[in-house]
Amino acid sequence: MDATQIQSNVKQAVPFFVVASIEQSLKFYVDGLGCEMIHHWIDEGKLRWCWLKLGGAAIMLQEYRREGNDASIPSTKVGEGVSIYFICEDAIVIYKDLISKNLEASRPFVGNNMWVTNIADPDGYKLFFESSTEVAEGTIFSE
Repeated sequence: MDATQIQSNVKQAVPFFVVASIEQSLKFYVDGLGCEMIHHWIDEGKLRWCWLKLGGAAIMLQEYRREGNDASIPSTKVGEGVSIYFICEDAIVIYKDLISKNLEASRPFVGNNMWVTNIADPDGYKLFFESSTEVAEGTIFSE
């Protein structure tokens, strides 16, 4: 298979987040961010994994197991040091929506010709929302 065939074969990259509590994460992602669950896996009556969609983007969540042969309790907070960037039509609209739901999003600023706001999920994964702008570099959003 040549490089062109490989490039045309790859369709999407989907971040996979291991989480401490899938219920707590779903409250954040579905109720807070507005994600839609489009796939899920239920094992022994418990939701173990899900695929969430937000606009044209997606993420997967899976709670780590605390007991059994496949237990894998992380030694640190799982999301530390992980950042995902979502390119949006209007990051300020997302910021306003997040704060209207009492979520702690950062005040938007302009960096690299983009409005940028971010929020951390319950496990410390940082989610950045960016949109192009002609506003001066370093500008901080004010109502």
